[in-house]
Amino acid sequence: MKKTIEIVSERNSIFRQRVHIEGFEDLHVDVPKAFGGEGSAPDPHDYFDLSLGACKAITAQMYAQRKQWPLEGVSVRVNRDDSEERKGTYRLEVVMTFHGIEDEEQRARLEEISHKCPIHRLMTSATVEVTTRTAGVAEA
Repeated sequence: MKKTIEIVSERNSIFRQRVHIEGFEDLHVDVPKAFGGEGSAPDPHDYFDLSLGACKAITAQMYAQRKQWPLEGVSVRVNRDDSEERKGTYRLEVVMTFHGIEDEEQRARLEEISHKCPIHRLMTSATVEVTTRTAGVAEA
């Protein structure tokens, strides 16, 4: 399945970008003030991290729904340690709370299932190939 995401620099902003994803036009990306941006929107790392947390929550919810477990909701906290990113290590700790699940085995199973979410697998076991090219004048 192919999907296109368009990112366009906003005029009168330093690094702020406007993102268009199939019907969603109110998304923005910026750079923190510490790195010369305006800090007006999440930065690219934030979106990377939140995609993992959101995917884990959705995967757990889908599983609990299939099993008809009494899951009322999921809270996720993603803690980032990017102190060694330049050395090739980017650490994310995901802390999940399964509201309405009292059974310890069910909570453990939901955590285990969350490891199988597509984003977790993409981040930890897929080969991602990135091709970057400059668009021709007619393509822009």
